[in-house]
Amino acid sequence: MSRSAFPRSSVRATVLVAATLGLGAATVAPAAAHPHDDVIVLPGATSAEGIAHGGGDTFYAGDLFAGDIFRGDLGRRTAELFIDAPDGRMAIGMFADLRHDLLFVAGGGAFPGGPSTSRGLGYVYDLCTGNTVAAYEFGDPGTSFVNDVTVTPDGAWFTDSLEPRLHFVPVRHGEPGTARTLELTGPAAERPTDISLNGIAATPDGDTLIVAHSGTGRVYTVDPGTGASAEIAGVDVPSVDGIQLEGHDLWAVQNQLNQVVRARLSPDLTSGSIEETITDDDFQIPTTLIVVDDDLAVVNAKFDTGIPPTADRYEVVLVER
Repeated sequence: MSRSAFPRSSVRATVLVAATLGLGAATVAPAAAHPHDDVIVLPGATSAEGIAHGGGDTFYAGDLFAGDIFRGDLGRRTAELFIDAPDGRMAIGMFADLRHDLLFVAGGGAFPGGPSTSRGLGYVYDLCTGNTVAAYEFGDPGTSFVNDVTVTPDGAWFTDSLEPRLHFVPVRHGEPGTARTLELTGPAAERPTDISLNGIAATPDGDTLIVAHSGTGRVYTVDPGTGASAEIAGVDVPSVDGIQLEGHDLWAVQNQLNQVVRARLSPDLTSGSIEETITDDDFQIPTTLIVVDDDLAVVNAKFDTGIPPTADRYEVVLVER
């Protein structure tokens, strides 16, 4: 998607949403491998935001404004264009459902100053072919901005940054089904600013969701059956963006602080404490991450370069944990 596909005011508002939370052609060659380099360039990307683990050394990363998806190899330090998305799409948070070979991508939607007819958007791609499997519109016109997604054994959960709710797409026999919306109650439903819910993770059994709230700088558990939420006490994460749960460790990207933190959570997920803060000279407004073996793979969004971002390149930064 060319940048002109969005009115400039809409692009400006969208970047504000992502920063506050947080076109290459299909023939683009893979980036050259640099065995001792801890930066993987996304060749031809015009922006960046989300990342997903594809199993082993494989990862997927998105071009925020073009909607394109790159596939890369963490071991070889390479990436290449995988999905040349149709015009008008965005790619924000994403999650790979390896059981069903599906890639779920949060696609934005309505935002302050944007078209009032916009709904929240989400896309599902086939990880084998790159084809679009399904496209979703969530919420009422002008009321949804779909920011991130996680996958549970039952399906995919998308966060909505404009309203206190989550959107759910069930997966049955490998096929995405009809979406529904879950309204949240409790502290995660607070809206001290325009932008609220952002990153999302889930326990392996899918019985508990964890959401990051950009407006409060806190994280909350959510019951996927009722929408009831509760604060995870002791985890203060201003400028929180993407999150990942690994055992009892919750990793959180703090975009405007240019850092990633690791919080150790209690077994019942009611409390936690920040145990590690990771910074890196290559961080430039990081937004999302994956944790693979001994490395963190962190996307640089570079929202500090302008609106829209004007960096010469966009990349994934590898950091030892």
